[in-house]
Amino acid sequence: MLITTSRKPDMMADIDKVTLRRSGVGLRAHDPLRAAQGFTLYARQTGGGCVDLVDMEGALAHRWTLPVRPGRDAVILPNGNLGYNGSHATSAALYPAWDLWHGGDFMEVTPEGEIVWRHEDIFHHHDAQWLPNGNLLYTVAAPLPPEIAARVTGGDPRKDAPDGVIQSDIVREVDRAGNVVWEWRLWEHLRPEDFPIHPNFDRRHWPMINGVSLTRDGLVLMSLRTTSGIIAVRKDTGGVAWHLGAEICHQQHTPIELDSGNILFFDNGNLRPGSSNPFSRALEVDPRTGREVWAYQDPNAPCFFSPYMGGAERLWNGNTFICESAFGRLFEVTPEGAVVWEYVIPDFAPYPKALSGFIAGQHNSVFRAHRYRKEALPWL
Repeated sequence: MLITTSRKPDMMADIDKVTLRRSGVGLRAHDPLRAAQGFTLYARQTGGGCVDLVDMEGALAHRWTLPVRPGRDAVILPNGNLGYNGSHATSAALYPAWDLWHGGDFMEVTPEGEIVWRHEDIFHHHDAQWLPNGNLLYTVAAPLPPEIAARVTGGDPRKDAPDGVIQSDIVREVDRAGNVVWEWRLWEHLRPEDFPIHPNFDRRHWPMINGVSLTRDGLVLMSLRTTSGIIAVRKDTGGVAWHLGAEICHQQHTPIELDSGNILFFDNGNLRPGSSNPFSRALEVDPRTGREVWAYQDPNAPCFFSPYMGGAERLWNGNTFICESAFGRLFEVTPEGAVVWEYVIPDFAPYPKALSGFIAGQHNSVFRAHRYRKEALPWL
């Protein structure tokens, strides 16, 4: 839509200052013959505690209103309830940017909004997975032993914490009673010298696991944000089964295993070697060979880019559902790369005051989004 005005410049306050919203929001494209029909779920980072479910025409089908803003994600559980990763009101506050990505207030919520299960961990950050057995798999932060912290390489030393503390990662699994049934301490298995931090990141958190998931064979996939890479960890020994390094991954998020055994992830592309202009991709890789099997990027590459967060999942019709997180753009592409559904989240708001110093302006961003068949929502 073209916006025109005959007003003088000092009288043009009615023109929307949010660039994304001026460009168009809501449903932007829908090919009903090629898109996987269902419902799309997302929890806006700036939406308070709202979790929205929209139909294929972009109409609101259901909304949950939770007591805390999202830490990261929300999903539909096998029983039809909502699994919510909420931002804990009194999280650990380990360093200045911590509040941007911590969660730690997990809830299972009925469609009517009743909280039927809750688990709290003030050291949780980024991702969490609700497992088929009812357990919860998630990441927590913990300080590196000083002798190991001294071996962390790369990063920007001008941004080091005054006390020299470097946080690292523990992956933890808890049961429905909140008991820890499995725990993996990263520094006991990875050498800092082998995983240098990219120069644009500070060294307050190494290597920042921003995504976890479980394969059919019981491997735990972990995405290493500040060093670029994905590892698969054996639960029985803690050893690394395989590693996709920075030559393949670029500040990536959300690795998941496909039925073929390949790994699909959101390749953010902030610092892609050999490229002066950043762009994002949805990337499928064979972890046994490191070979790229499939990828989606926009024909005009810089038009698809999320510098932080992001997700991709393979749908039941073979298409791929992609979340361009920073800009609230959710879209579905065919194997050939044709866009068959696109929706831009229409609701914008600033981050809470404590966080707006890191990310200013009005945002419609989400950590991930998910598409569900009608059968997954029997109550709808």
